[in-house]
Order: sequence, then structure tokens, then C-alpha cells
Amino acid sequence: MANNLHLRTLEKDDLTFLHKLFNNPEVMNYWFSESYMSMEQLKESFDKDKDNPRNREFVLTNGNEESLGFVGLFDIEQRHRNAEFAIMIDPLHQGNGYAGPATELAMDYAFSVLNLHKLYLIVAKTNEKAGHIYEKAGFQAEGKMMEHFFVNGEYLDGILMCIFQRDYWESASQKK
Repeated sequence: MANNLHLRTLEKDDLTFLHKLFNNPEVMNYWFSESYMSMEQLKESFDKDKDNPRNREFVLTNGNEESLGFVGLFDIEQRHRNAEFAIMIDPLHQGNGYAGPATELAMDYAFSVLNLHKLYLIVAKTNEKAGHIYEKAGFQAEGKMMEHFFVNGEYLDGILMCIFQRDYWESASQKK
């Protein structure tokens, strides 16, 4: 089923799904925007940012158009050709092998369509499953961000990871 995954542009009709994710503390603990966003705030944010050329936001779907997660490329820098990658899989669909292929789809879009040089992300050091998925996709540790996340009353270190377009293309050519 993971081979039927698609990214499609986030639409206003998807805000109910996004609202559900944004109001789930398990999902939002490692996300950089404010959790518990009201639907009205989410609609205002969507209307304000929908044409922002520095962000690309997608819904991860399967062949049945079921919403499985959210994928974003943020702070896209055209001059420096880099962007931040972020992903959240709906907890109802976690553990089904979607995060890896979704990451691959986002990298393909970033490097093929946007012609970016570099994608980067920040993952909590304690989020070993996500770190493993990113490493498997080709991301490598670039640095440590001390006490970067505040989760359940304690500060956690973050790991800055990146992948370059050349490494993505090399890996993609080896998979063929």
C-alpha cells in the first residue's frame, strides 16, 4: 500500500484533517508551530499563506485519496536553494511504512521540481524512529541543537540533518 502514496497540494477542504493533527499533543510535541490551533486560526493562516512562495504544503494520500499525513517544505530560499523539510503522519496510520516513501516523494519534488541544493530538518534526539527513517532516506547529521525542544516538562536536544541534491541523485540512480 505504501507504493500507492501521493502528495497533493494542501487545500482548504483538508483543514479539518490538519486541525485534528494540530490538536494532537503526540503529533505536535516535535513540531515548530503552536499546537491547539483553533479551526478559525487555521483557516486564517491558510488564507494568509496559501500563495506564499516560500512554503509548499502537501497532504499525503493513498490510492483511495485517504489523508494519511502532512508534508511541508518551509522557508524555501531560492537564492541559496535550500528548504526545511517537515512531516507528520496521522497516528492512526503510523507504523504502516508511510513516512519513508513520503519523505522520498518530498525529496523528489524538492530536488526535481524546485531544483533545490539542500533539504534540512531538525529531529529530537530522542525520536529515534524518525531519525532512522531520515538516515535511511539519505539525510545525515549536520549538528546538534542543545535543549531545542520542550516536551513534557523537559528540554530535549535536536539533531540538525540534511541531504544534498547530488547525494539524492546518486542514491536514486543506484536504486534503479
